[in-house]
Amino acid sequence: MMIGYRVFVPALAMAILAIGAAAQEAAPYPRISEEAFQARLPFFDSNSSMPLEGRIVREWDGDETLRQKFVFRGAQGFIVPGYVELPKNAPKPCPLVLLLHGWSGNKDGWWEDGNIMSGGNMRKALLGAGYAVMALDAATHGERSNEIDYQHVNAFNDLNAPGKVNYFTFAEISIQTVKDYRRGLDYITQRDDIDANRIGLVGYSMGGMDAFFLISVEPRIKAVVACVPPLINDSYNPASPVDYTWGVGDTPFLMLMGSQDDMYDKATMDATYHAYIKGPNTNIIWYDQGHKLTEAYVPDALAWIEQYLK
Repeated sequence: MMIGYRVFVPALAMAILAIGAAAQEAAPYPRISEEAFQARLPFFDSNSSMPLEGRIVREWDGDETLRQKFVFRGAQGFIVPGYVELPKNAPKPCPLVLLLHGWSGNKDGWWEDGNIMSGGNMRKALLGAGYAVMALDAATHGERSNEIDYQHVNAFNDLNAPGKVNYFTFAEISIQTVKDYRRGLDYITQRDDIDANRIGLVGYSMGGMDAFFLISVEPRIKAVVACVPPLINDSYNPASPVDYTWGVGDTPFLMLMGSQDDMYDKATMDATYHAYIKGPNTNIIWYDQGHKLTEAYVPDALAWIEQYLK
């Protein structure tokens, strides 16, 4: 079951009124001042003089799409791997949608149907509608586990193993990932088959959190879908997404949320949306699901991208 603020039919009228009443009763998550928000934005700057060294390293030439694996030099000097896939029969240059995976996932999750983020379902829907897609491994994730000595981000606690040192905090992972997506855009928008003026984003969980950071510093992103993003936790600082709701501004921003998700409180999240995010180009849709929304979210995400990334 899905409840959305964009749908007004008699059967949902009482439910929508109840949701609005609950949002008024609950207090939003606290956030920093706009001045403090502005002071944090330089965290996401990177050295633009560092050579990108981007190159294609593998191709999958299918009947309907072309997928390429590429690498480039990231913000901290690490090599960042990514995928770009384009529909063959769509007019060129293609609009581009960035796909940001969640914590402990990786870019390959967008090529698998039915997983926690229904990644393959979302990717295929975008390609079928004529959009190119691009996905990177977040810092320390996937092929970038070398950054943490090939451990998994949810490391097994082996009492006989050497002590772990120099591991990234959550904030450091997010900040580096955002920098690398900005550099990834620098690289991919040099292509003549990508429309640099039509770039959107779909992020899931941690990827939805990173969406708040990215749009706060990256004007090239024109439309955002943030799926089940937790907005606040002491361990996130100085990268709690609620503090970056200041950056939403006029960017079309859709939140797709699970009412049974135990990573946030529904009433508080709803109040936060109404207090900080709600505007003429924003929306929030609630599903009667948990942190896994299933592929039920895909049509709503695609419709948002198609509405604002024409």
